[in-house]
Amino acid sequence: MSVKAFELVPAVERDLLMGDKARINIECIECCGKHLYMGTNDCFIHHFLLDEVTSSKGKLGYSAQKLLHKYMGLKKPVAELRAASALERLIVLCDGIVFLVDMVTLETVPSAAGGGAKIRGVTAFCINENPVNGDPFCVEMGVLSSKRRMVQIYMVYEDRVQLVKEVSTPEQPCAVSVDGYFLCLALATQYMILNYNTGASQDLFPYNSEGRRPIVKRIGREEFLLAAPGGLGMFANAEGVSQRAPVNWSESVIGAAVCFPYVVALDESFITIHSMLDQQLKQTLSFRDGHILQDFEGKVILASTKAVYVLVPLPLEIQDLLASHRVEEALVLTEGAQQNIPKDKFQILHKRILQQAGFIQFGQLQFLEAKEHFRKGQLDVRELISLYPLLLPGSSSFTRCHPPLHEFADLNHLAQGDQETVLRCKKFLITYLGEVRSTEVANGCREDVDTALLKLYAEQDHDSLLDLLASDNACLLADSVPWLEKYQKYFALGLLYRSKGQDSAALQLWIRVADGDLQDSTRSDLYEYIVDFLCSSLDLVWKYADWALRKDPTIGVHIFTKRPATKELPELNPDDVISYLGKHSQALLLYLEHLVLERRIKKEKVHTHLAVLYLEEVLSLLSQSPADEEQISRAREKLQSLLRESNLYRAPFLLGKMENCEQLLLERATLHGKLEEHDKALHILVHKLRDFTSAEAFCIWASSCRDSAYQQQLFHLLLGVYLDGNPPGKAQAAAGGGGDLEMAAVDLLNRHGEVFDAVRVLRVLPEGWSLQLLRPFLGRAIRASIHGCRTSQIALGLAHSENLQLLHDRLKDRKKPIFVSEKKGCHLCHNTFSEPDVVCLPGGVPVHTHCVAQRVRDSPTKRQLTNSSNHT
Repeated sequence: MSVKAFELVPAVERDLLMGDKARINIECIECCGKHLYMGTNDCFIHHFLLDEVTSSKGKLGYSAQKLLHKYMGLKKPVAELRAASALERLIVLCDGIVFLVDMVTLETVPSAAGGGAKIRGVTAFCINENPVNGDPFCVEMGVLSSKRRMVQIYMVYEDRVQLVKEVSTPEQPCAVSVDGYFLCLALATQYMILNYNTGASQDLFPYNSEGRRPIVKRIGREEFLLAAPGGLGMFANAEGVSQRAPVNWSESVIGAAVCFPYVVALDESFITIHSMLDQQLKQTLSFRDGHILQDFEGKVILASTKAVYVLVPLPLEIQDLLASHRVEEALVLTEGAQQNIPKDKFQILHKRILQQAGFIQFGQLQFLEAKEHFRKGQLDVRELISLYPLLLPGSSSFTRCHPPLHEFADLNHLAQGDQETVLRCKKFLITYLGEVRSTEVANGCREDVDTALLKLYAEQDHDSLLDLLASDNACLLADSVPWLEKYQKYFALGLLYRSKGQDSAALQLWIRVADGDLQDSTRSDLYEYIVDFLCSSLDLVWKYADWALRKDPTIGVHIFTKRPATKELPELNPDDVISYLGKHSQALLLYLEHLVLERRIKKEKVHTHLAVLYLEEVLSLLSQSPADEEQISRAREKLQSLLRESNLYRAPFLLGKMENCEQLLLERATLHGKLEEHDKALHILVHKLRDFTSAEAFCIWASSCRDSAYQQQLFHLLLGVYLDGNPPGKAQAAAGGGGDLEMAAVDLLNRHGEVFDAVRVLRVLPEGWSLQLLRPFLGRAIRASIHGCRTSQIALGLAHSENLQLLHDRLKDRKKPIFVSEKKGCHLCHNTFSEPDVVCLPGGVPVHTHCVAQRVRDSPTKRQLTNSSNHT
């Protein structure tokens, strides 16, 4: 596509340069900021000041003011000029000599005492715009010698030049450009890349320097533009590789420059402008007698032999590119114009271009690229939301940007009725809004963003709807409620109410869904969710607990049993809960179980209440006809377990409730046991139930946590019940199975022989029982007796040994004997000692043995004494 990218604007007119001297021609130019320098064929340097001026129509122009001109004192034209602004010097090539000139006065700089400021025999030179030495007050320069096949590297200082490197070349170079350590050279027959630090070289492509003027132009870091055969402009990097497609310009190009993203070329009659992006010719300008084309800090300057012109970029090109949907070119052109536009204005322009590019790619369904441009352009997200009908809240004050960023009325206009396109665009917006809602992009419009996102989630049945409403959100109720109701998202609507602090409204809505008044399949466990919600609420629990308990008491009771214990949620008083649950018997039972079995609450009232409920449940089941034995068994197990394990209920009260119930004999026996009425308990178990196994288990249970004497007493009591139940019989009758109580007694003795006092048992056993029948019991009793005797002997021996050891240790610790004499008296009777046998009281005080014996007999508490034999 042909575009008008540049406009040729005069900078220095012919009359201002030469006046009435017709033979003066421009040979070279240099521009440094607003300062323009020209070298002419009569060996003069002219200094102009260029000012930008804007016409009444907004067009950019230049006004030139001549400041100075100076004769260089030689007879040849000034061939080359380069500015070193850090040194305030011009580097001049004239008559094969490079020398330094003051940028202000144009006076030649004299040589310093230690070195020269001139280089002779030079055909061309260039400045290294990517220097490697790091000295800000020094300029690196590459020089081509007219007599030698080499490139010389100089350091240029304020008043001198210094040779630092010489690099040989295979042919005589005729053009050079340098970047860092890399030299790009045009030799007599080819181009090459040469690293002057390492000496490594890379041939590029052949070239005939006789047929045309070589072009070697640095266009960026380690990248060069070269005039190649066939009328091509070739790009090459420092590795000798072309990473851009070539530009097809004319065979007679005499100069080239880059004003990104364009390559500007000059031939004898025209200026051609190609895009570096698609290599297409974009513009052609007529320009005769031109022979100089250079770019200075983004400013492209041309010169004929008589005048100087500037190629001014036209910003309207960007909009033309956007109108043609050439997004990449428009963005590159915008970034390339940064140097020519004030920073604040450029930022505004750049953001707008990015936003426009984003909408163009959005219209082409290139969503990833569009999102990136929206992000970089800091798009007001409401510009995008406004394309989607009804998504912006009715209360939003947003109006679209003017002039508009896009050509679409709305999403329907963009999609042209294609529902697949509409769906893809909505999915993109869901993703985009989800990413930006928590970033700075949504600042100031969070309500609009969250409300739009909610509407999209509801419409598309998106899983993230619940996540949005369960988190901190800014959705507007006025817009969101009708939308959620429209798509039957009642559970989500409840979450929205809850996020706005309207818990009661949320519960009322959820209850209607749970009761089937409203249809919403979002959660199949909505009832359980409501119960969990009430668990964490204090104000609403009493209001809605009745509904939850009536619907399912086993789950509804969780409101009271699974409440989290936190400082923010005070614990409910158990008495209040019990009172409230009075009309919900099943829930009350479950709550009491929670208090007793899980929380281990130590209240007689609660334990008794639970036991009564268990008992009533058992009695109720027993009264049914036909009776469900499995249910009765489970209910009795719970009652029996509580009666056995709890010590807090009122046993007499419960015993009174089941006194006349012959079906609960086992429970009555347990209660008698709790009341220490073991004889009654065992009578029930043995004579009424004839359950000898339970009788033994009762003795073990009733004696748990008690000493062995208590256990022995219970087993003897049970043995007595067995023996007293029937008249004494002969051993043969017992052995032959004549009486079940005798056999129970035998089994009891044989199984628990170690518990009984064998002597006492033998005294009460009937005389007619055979020893063979009691052999297991007697064997265990004898073994136990022998074991006890031997254990006592061992313990006595150990105690005696320990006593001797203690005596030894005590005497050893005293380290001196106890002396007694006829002159010392007894501490008890105060008489003197007549014999060496004494007793030493604690503290080492000797006394008579008979005094101590008498004192021990008279004292109710025995004192610890230590016998010791000492000699005077």
